Amino acid sequence: MGASSLIVLIIAAVAFSGIAILISKVLLKATTNKQKGEPYECGIPTKGKTWTQLNVGYYLFALIFLVFDVELVFLYPWAVVAKSMGWIALVEIVVFFFILFMGFLYAHKKGALKWM
Repeated sequence: MGASSLIVLIIAAVAFSGIAILISKVLLKATTNKQKGEPYECGIPTKGKTWTQLNVGYYLFALIFLVFDVELVFLYPWAVVAKSMGWIALVEIVVFFFILFMGFLYAHKKGALKWM
């Protein structure tokens, strides 16, 4: 499996998604009305401005969650090969955890883990 397999996979993905969009455009009748243009908010009609700003702390908290969630994705393959690699695997995971811990300390120092 080389570059040619990747090219074939990309072409197949574009073709399948393009065909699906084309079929939906051909078979379904496009209708427009006022309700389709409104943002959906639990079925309640919107009143006033629909654009509201959220606290940036929520985004920071979500990004920190993703960092530690992705950590687990890298931890499982490491656990599979750790015994066969020996000390090298241990050093690598210690460095990996150190980098993550430094990121955690930085986020804690900046107050990203505090709610309001």
